[in-house]
Amino acid sequence: MTQINQERLVEHFCQLIKIDSESRFELEIAQTLAEQLGELGFTVHKLPVSEEISNGFNLYARLEGKLEDSVVLSCHMDTVAPGNSIEPIIEDGVIRSKGDTILGGDDKSGIAAIMEAVRCIQAENEEHKTIEIAFTVHEEGGLQGSKNFDMSYIQSDKAIVLDSGGPIGTIINRAPGQQSMAFTIKGRPAHAGLAPEEGISAIGVAAEAITKMNLLRIDEETTSNIGIVEGGQATNIVMPELRVVAEARSLNADKLAKQVNHMVETFQAAVDHHGAEMELDSQRAYNAYVIAEDHPHIISIKHSFEALGLEPQTQPTGGGSDANNFNEKGLTTVNLSTGMAKVHTTEEFITVEDLVNITRFMKHYLTA
Repeated sequence: MTQINQERLVEHFCQLIKIDSESRFELEIAQTLAEQLGELGFTVHKLPVSEEISNGFNLYARLEGKLEDSVVLSCHMDTVAPGNSIEPIIEDGVIRSKGDTILGGDDKSGIAAIMEAVRCIQAENEEHKTIEIAFTVHEEGGLQGSKNFDMSYIQSDKAIVLDSGGPIGTIINRAPGQQSMAFTIKGRPAHAGLAPEEGISAIGVAAEAITKMNLLRIDEETTSNIGIVEGGQATNIVMPELRVVAEARSLNADKLAKQVNHMVETFQAAVDHHGAEMELDSQRAYNAYVIAEDHPHIISIKHSFEALGLEPQTQPTGGGSDANNFNEKGLTTVNLSTGMAKVHTTEEFITVEDLVNITRFMKHYLTA
């Protein structure tokens, strides 16, 4: 079995993370990957998205195989901020940024692993599954690329997203649905020093509601959070309006609906009590998915991990990924760990060993 070309893998990974690609600005990385996939023999299609989603495009690519099997391999091309001018540092087998940006292993570690696996397969002239690539824009902050991916190109019935952390061998087979909520509380202004009793404090209304609300960890399947609070004009004005942005997530659809109703009803009760008004913008960001432990897709993935001496483990996650949208669109999709750690922070890192091992897995799985 051909060994993974570690030097080439790390070099390509570092090349990718040096390309600025914060969400909505993925044009350069998309163009680079389209060219590189073409050089590997893929038939490449640039799938347009609206300007509101990205200045780039989703990527679909296909490489015919001789094995009677196929799979979609997916990663997102965007990063969170601060993700520009990344300077990778490699010390003691660990790749990190110099500390003032993220690293970008989320999700370029997955992209590098897929493409190095293909390079190694081609160098060995091994037979492989038909490979379909779905690289997406604007995953961070709403899964917009996969939500708008043109599924008419997809021919396989299963997919692997490489976009999770944890030990190599982690298989995410359960992920939550998420509801996004923006509450606008409308009170009444008044001079805070001369006649505060004539006003209705929007922040007072919100505070009363929030103190009565179940938030953060609700149970083992459900979480909820208020992340943004915006409002106010001056200290001498009773606050007339406040915007509160919140979310709820759950692996269980009924529990998600219950938590959302609880939050809305709690806000509404406080609004009614104080004679204020409320506007609500509530939208489903994505739906939950559950794939059975004994599903053939998961079994075959486990076999490849085990063949390499890597321990597979299915587990749920509290986060969403493109796998949520692909499952909703009817494509059975699991999310695998690439070993990325402390993502979305300037302390993000990935070990060379983990990057090599997920690439070893990809190579074995594609040729099994």
